[in-house]
Amino acid sequence: MRQVREGLIHELEELYRSAFDRISDQDLGEGAIARLTQLLLRSREAAITPLQEEIEAPLITRAAGEPGPETGTP
Repeated sequence: MRQVREGLIHELEELYRSAFDRISDQDLGEGAIARLTQLLLRSREAAITPLQEEIEAPLITRAAGEPGPETGTP
């Protein structure tokens, strides 16, 4: 499951990088670019943060010596 989440994060990073590149290539005013960039940053954070938190959660919440939830090993 961790690998799936990491793969999704990677794909989302590529998608957002491409979107930022497209915005910078457009003939838009500075204000429009700033608004679009801010919206994309908020969207990116909302999309990626929950996936990252799920990856990090077992490391934070599991006591030392307890089996891991996904592997069954410490």
